[in-house]
Amino acid sequence: MSSLIVICKKELKDFTRNRFFVILFCFLAIIMVVSVAISSADFRSKIADYNHYVAALKASGNAILPQPQLFALQLLRGSIEYLELIGALFAIIIGYGMIAKEKQRGTLQLLFSRPLSKYSLASGKILTLAIVWFVTIVAVFIVIVGSLLVIGNAPLHAVDLLRLGITAVLSWVYLLFWSCLAMGFAALSKRLSSALIITLVIWLVFVLIMPQIGDTMDPDNQVPGGLFKSLQVDKAHEQQVISHFSGYETTRNYIEVTSITKQYERPVFGYLGINETYNQKSVGFVTVGLWPNVIWLFVAMIASLGFAMWSSTKQKLLRKEA
Repeated sequence: MSSLIVICKKELKDFTRNRFFVILFCFLAIIMVVSVAISSADFRSKIADYNHYVAALKASGNAILPQPQLFALQLLRGSIEYLELIGALFAIIIGYGMIAKEKQRGTLQLLFSRPLSKYSLASGKILTLAIVWFVTIVAVFIVIVGSLLVIGNAPLHAVDLLRLGITAVLSWVYLLFWSCLAMGFAALSKRLSSALIITLVIWLVFVLIMPQIGDTMDPDNQVPGGLFKSLQVDKAHEQQVISHFSGYETTRNYIEVTSITKQYERPVFGYLGINETYNQKSVGFVTVGLWPNVIWLFVAMIASLGFAMWSSTKQKLLRKEA
């Protein structure tokens, strides 16, 4: 345990001294906050327009229009998509760097000359990744909440903060998955470039290609605002139409769920109300509807963590170094 803590402290100190990693984290935070700021400004503008129309209608004695359906947490769609794509890419770079720096500096022999247990090195580095991503996610979501309150003037209730907290936990799990996966491949590969290429190919397939195929196969995504909405088809009749294409829809769904990104996106979009099916529903209702995605996300993270632990032992690292 003591060696694990020593390694973790050393890695955390390396992170604070590495300007490249600091720039990555700052860039990720900035693009997410900018996305929220733009959406929040639009949200505030729509509320201001509504209040202006209400004042004008009251003055003229006309009926007041119904309040526009604007939901604060839906403003986070852009930020979540940035986290899915760019956040995962940054997580790969950081996880890869945990092992790559030791191989490039030739410090593995020195590290293992100390009385370390079999999994101390891997555990210390994984603990560091977990702490770094935890601090990053907490900081980013605090700023996001501030942006919603200050820029968007959006009302946030206790249940909204709970939804944001759940989203933050799922985001932490998602990013830790990618970092541990990259760390594992970097430990196993004799050539560091090969490890990075393999992980980037996995990122390309499961973050970009598979979700895009699934979205493209969804006929409702072919028309802005949704095909069924444009045709003014209600939910009940929409389900009747889809039932005639159950085989096609099942195939499309299987393609989507092979992506870890979709396993992350579906529950997050549900809790934030971005998915209209779960908008303004209780947290319990969303959890019941999307628990398989949450379970698979955690299973994937645990498997990735185990892979990083297994591949980063003294025997495997030194054998690859020889």
